[in-house]
Amino acid sequence: MLDNTLPLLTQGYAWLPDLSRRKGPGPVRTRLLGKPVIALRGPAAVPFFYDENHVRRRTALPEPVLSTLFGKGAVHTLDGEEHRARKAVFTSLLKDAANVTALAQRVADEWERSRKEWAGRSQVTLFDEVSVLITRAVYAWAGVPLTEYPEDVAGPADDEARRTARDLVAMVDGFATAGPRHWQARRARQRQEERLARLIEQVRSAGHEPAGHEPGGHEPAGLDPAEQAGGPPSVIQAVAAHREADGRLLDPRTAAVEVLNVLRPTVAVTWYTVFGAHALHRHPELRERLASDGEGYARAFAHEVRRFYPFAPFVAGLAPSDLDWHGVPIKEGTLVLLDLYGQNHDPELWESPYTFDPERFTGREPGRDELVPQGGGDAAEGHRCPGEDVTLALLTTLLPRLAQLDFHVPEQDLRIPLHRMPTMPRSGFVMTDVR
Repeated sequence: MLDNTLPLLTQGYAWLPDLSRRKGPGPVRTRLLGKPVIALRGPAAVPFFYDENHVRRRTALPEPVLSTLFGKGAVHTLDGEEHRARKAVFTSLLKDAANVTALAQRVADEWERSRKEWAGRSQVTLFDEVSVLITRAVYAWAGVPLTEYPEDVAGPADDEARRTARDLVAMVDGFATAGPRHWQARRARQRQEERLARLIEQVRSAGHEPAGHEPGGHEPAGLDPAEQAGGPPSVIQAVAAHREADGRLLDPRTAAVEVLNVLRPTVAVTWYTVFGAHALHRHPELRERLASDGEGYARAFAHEVRRFYPFAPFVAGLAPSDLDWHGVPIKEGTLVLLDLYGQNHDPELWESPYTFDPERFTGREPGRDELVPQGGGDAAEGHRCPGEDVTLALLTTLLPRLAQLDFHVPEQDLRIPLHRMPTMPRSGFVMTDVR
């Protein structure tokens, strides 16, 4: 069986759907990095894949992905009770409706601040600016200062937001390449992990918020957030206080990894926001309805952006024993892929799957294992992204405001190359005459 590592790197998102079309119905067998692979797709495959008796993560993620995207020791590498205990801190923070609403409001406030500033500029690259405004919002919401020392706050805070946003974007942008983007991602992760580890130690040892914390944030915390009198813990407080299934605190570096696993995916909503701008540019007839029709249509539009545009190509794990998938044997140690991009464009699931059409989600929510841009299964018990509610809340906040914004789209390269992972419009979506 031929190894498909090179075709994956050169074809990107198109690789697995193309392979599936060539091989016909059913699971696809191949090899990656010399290892046997089986790729599954469809709503029935999702619960199979997310059953820990079928697929394990502990040793499935390659070192380059851990050193850029997720971080070593991250929750994504755990299984069983260890995973459930660690995942609980994420679900408590990211599945709480009040928390999600508070973050969305901060993003809305930052959009308004940014919009006024864009009006005085000759041109704006939407990708860069949205990454910065989400960074400012999520760091304030998470209780993480953007500057380490109080005297920095008055001067270079916005510059620091831009530097931090570049690092968070780099971690996502560089995980699927072996070139300069990858090494930039490694350096970005190292910088941010070192800084956040110091902040974790400050929270634990000093018993108060790190230096430079934004006024009006959460009350100071000690090791146990439940003992606070001032309300729920911030993200950095909750992670600093979290204890593993065996009762141990996370070491500072691993705690920093997990704080980043809240901050980084939130800033990654930038990709979907810019894809939303691309969709509005290609379908201007949708703009008025998105701008004025309320949360229901905005949510349908957000779902369609997440379905139609490429983000994660697939997720992977290892078969812990010999398995059977609808009569197809899967040997122990086989790398099992769940084809996310392929499922989101499967003509058996979606009518005209390569047509952008928010109407497919108006008046209904997609099934749990039907729409899977951020994984499938149950977020609390399995490996589905716990930040999906945050993603939808931010998109339903940002996309209508984008539709209401008056601007011009100059001549530029808005192609979205499928061979590049992760991809986006090549120009980053440039706007002029913003009003």
